[in-house]
Amino acid sequence: MKTIKGPAVFLAQFVDSKAPFNSLDGMCKWAADLGYKGIQIPTWESFLIDLDKAAESQTYCDELKAKVNSYGLEITELSTHLQGQLVAVNPAYDLMFDSFAPKNVHGNPKARTEWAVETVKKAATASRRLGLNAHATFSGSLLWHTMHPWPQRPAGLVEMGFEELAKRWTPILNHFDKEGVDVCYEIHPGEDLHDGDTFERFLAATGNHKRVNILYDPSHFVLQQLDYITYIDHYHEFIKSFHVKDSEFNPTGKKGAFGGYNDWSDRAGRYRSLGDGQIDFKTIFSKLTQYGCDVWAVMEWECCIKSPEQGAREGAKFIADHIIEATEKTFDDFAGAEIDKEMLKKMLGL
Repeated sequence: MKTIKGPAVFLAQFVDSKAPFNSLDGMCKWAADLGYKGIQIPTWESFLIDLDKAAESQTYCDELKAKVNSYGLEITELSTHLQGQLVAVNPAYDLMFDSFAPKNVHGNPKARTEWAVETVKKAATASRRLGLNAHATFSGSLLWHTMHPWPQRPAGLVEMGFEELAKRWTPILNHFDKEGVDVCYEIHPGEDLHDGDTFERFLAATGNHKRVNILYDPSHFVLQQLDYITYIDHYHEFIKSFHVKDSEFNPTGKKGAFGGYNDWSDRAGRYRSLGDGQIDFKTIFSKLTQYGCDVWAVMEWECCIKSPEQGAREGAKFIADHIIEATEKTFDDFAGAEIDKEMLKKMLGL
């Protein structure tokens, strides 16, 4: 068993144009003052990390790491959620996803994909230079718009979609393997990897690539009405990253899982601040500890009711209170004795 590391916080949702959320020093001091021990860095925020420099310069990475460490913090993972999304975009979403990419590739899906692939590869090298062994990202999606289709999907579409997704990701996965870093896909609605079945499809399509792993976030499973506890039993060996985010699902006679046209506060399924939702984190932390999952507990804050300031304050204590110090001895060891084989034979009547 392993003791989960934490608490840590994903900085993405707290970035702002105002201090302290507009500089790395400001965000590090803010996080440390709240009791966090780690930060997950979104690589699309250039004031937090210059990914080009990080991929090229060990000196830059050493200085970046030293700055974070000076606040009593560690970097848990780098994130390329936005860039990973752009590795695979169905044309139906081209206009919306262009905003995640530099302007020089807008309106050019091929160039945008090439940029995304190279950027995620840079994150692999940067992760290695920073001494990290796991990376957080999205898979992107070629098939999501066919999830509940009308007209029905033609035969072979899903198989071809996962073949293409694997084709795009395999060179990236190979680069991560070269750098010694695991790719942790956040299993998430909107992505082609959104549950257990789709993860298995992708894993098989990549030839069971050893760098294909999971960022476990139970909040997305509540919205899908998927058993997020048993999920750990199935996939614990792949869970190399962990987002601690709460959510709830309250269907009514008017809306259920497909109530996504409503504003977040009016949906049946919605994300909540830690402790305000329905997720059984006590059992989750127990399972992950029991299975020896070597992960950071990283708070990802998203709530349509509570302020981010309060959510961040409460989140550090919530995670700290749930971390289990893994035992190194059995509770009834005191009753044990040295092994006496002759006595054992007598007890068995041998």
